[in-house]
Formats: sequence, structure tokens, C-alpha cells
Amino acid sequence: MTRIAVLDDYAQVAAASADWDALDAEVVFFADHPADEDALAERLAGFDVLCLMRERTALPASLITRLPALRLVVTTGMRNASVDQRALAARGIPFAGTGGVSFATAELTWGLILALLRHLPAEAAAMRAGGWQTTVGRELRGRTLGILGLGNLGAAVAQVGLAFGCEVVAWSENLADERAAEVGVRRVEREELFRTSDILSIHLILSRRTRGLVGADELGLMRQGAVLVNTSRGPIVDEAALVAALRSRRIAGAALDVFDTEPLPAHHVLRTLDNVVLTPHLGYVTEETFRDFYPQTVEDIAAWMAGDPIRLIDPPH
Repeated sequence: MTRIAVLDDYAQVAAASADWDALDAEVVFFADHPADEDALAERLAGFDVLCLMRERTALPASLITRLPALRLVVTTGMRNASVDQRALAARGIPFAGTGGVSFATAELTWGLILALLRHLPAEAAAMRAGGWQTTVGRELRGRTLGILGLGNLGAAVAQVGLAFGCEVVAWSENLADERAAEVGVRRVEREELFRTSDILSIHLILSRRTRGLVGADELGLMRQGAVLVNTSRGPIVDEAALVAALRSRRIAGAALDVFDTEPLPAHHVLRTLDNVVLTPHLGYVTEETFRDFYPQTVEDIAAWMAGDPIRLIDPPH
């Protein structure tokens, strides 16, 4: 019988989100996340199919070579930078994905911005402890919202900023003035984005070009009262430089949904800083998203088992 492993089901919702019984296979759901490759290799060695939640458990070549039974990998979404596609291809293992366009991350971005500017976590905790009005917040109207990456999600965040009365500016390496104008924002040069933004929100894909793009120099350009929001990928921001900027109050604060290491280690320094709002990579974690992801994962596996075409992910260039 085909054995299927569904990985990183943190909220333990995968089983109820799709009809796995239709596959006539043994399906095992894993809610924990072993970071050790030896432990992962031992756990997954007997499985034919791995179902990945995008960019949680990584599949480097070193792990793929230790999985002798592996015959199919399915990821949620149609892109997963943490999988070594060349190593899969070398063994003739298909790599499939799912559809599902979600603006949930853009919505969470605004929850984080408001939580940061209005000190909502601190005020909620103070209320439960018997307190009342312990901080003074800041308004959005008239402030400059900087968008680093004006794709679908960046544009959605920008449009809400305009509705709040922000001046919205944007930059990315290939952003054209015409694209910015379509969204109703102003394209600026890279340094101007960092210098003028009161709120800098990151919406880029992690790649060789964007890894470490926001480092000490860029944080040094930002206004002292500015805040940074990252719902994209942790390594786009140099974590050590960000921690230093937050500790020294070089910037006023940050709201982070993504991190270099996920899950974020229990004793990580970011958990100790009082000018940071942290959430555990919740951007896409909604009922609606999972109702797209998991049924389509089952569809891919069923098609593969039947010898029918599946949603193959394009190989890397």
C-alpha cells in the first residue's frame, strides 16, 4: 500500500480539510517539526509520497538521497524554494503543487501594522492584568507607507494604505513607474524608500537577489520612529542587524510573521524585545487557504496513482 506523509500540520487540520480516504493509502499526519536531518530521514524513510506545506520542512539533496522509497513530492502552492528540485529530477521523482490564490497575508499585514502602532499586544495584556490605557499609539493618516515589492500582495497592502490616508511609495528592482501608477502609488528609488518610510512593509519572494536585502545599511537609512513589517520571508532581512536596530531603538519597532528559523526557537532573542510584535507565520493560515491546499494535494496524489497528468512545478532555470 502507498504510504503518504503529511508534514508540518501544526494546527492539526489537514485530516479534516480533504478526503484522504479516497486515496486508498496509508496517510500519516505529523504536527511536529524535527529540525535534525537524521531524525527526519529516519521518520520519512518508508514513505512513498511527501506532502509539504510550503517552506516549512526543507528537502535538500542530502535528505532526498536518504529516502529510498520516495516516489512523489507534493507541495502547497506552485513554488517551494526549500526543495532541491534538481535532486528530485535526478531520481525521476515528480514534484507537484497546488493552486490557491490567497490575500490572507495582506490582511495579516494590516493586523500587524495596527497592532504595532497601537500597542495592541501590550494593551491587551495590561487589560487582563487589571490595567487601563498604558501606552500612546500613533495614527496612520498622513504617514508614509513604503512597499518593498509591489506584486499582488504588496499592491493589496498598498491599496489599504491609501484608504487609510497614507502616502504610499514603492520600490523593487524591476518595478516600473507604470506598474506603480496602476496601483495608485509612487515609485521611488531604493534609498528613498528606506529614508522616507514611516512603515516599511516587505512583500518580496526569497531568492539569491533578495536574501539579506534589508541589512544594517538599509536599517541605518530608516527614520528613528519608523517601523518594519515582514510577512514575506525571514531571510530577506538580516536578522542580527534587525535585532541590533531594535535593541538600540535605531528604529521604533518591528512586526514579524516570518523568521530565519521556523518554528522560532523558544529562547530566541526576538521573543525578549518589547518593541516587536511576533506571530508564528500565520500569513496564509486560514480555513479558506487550507480548503484550497489540501484537497488539491489529494487530487495530485490521486492523479499520480492513476497515471494521469498532475500539476508539475516548472524546473528551476
